[in-house]
Amino acid sequence: MKLGEKIKELRIEKGYSQMQLGKIIGVSQKAVDYWERSVNEPKASYIIALVSCFGITYDEFFADINETHG
Repeated sequence: MKLGEKIKELRIEKGYSQMQLGKIIGVSQKAVDYWERSVNEPKASYIIALVSCFGITYDEFFADINETHG
């Protein structure tokens, strides 16, 4: 699973729209959309906010992330 897919999965589990999640963590809806589509990735400070927002541990957040670059 890619990081963007994980963010989208967790967001939907919590019942948030992209706009709602963005407001909670302090980014635009477009930023959330870009993350979910793997256009770009959140900075570390936003990953901290995402983990807190979703109420999970870093291990849970990254458990099934398998990024492939190139």
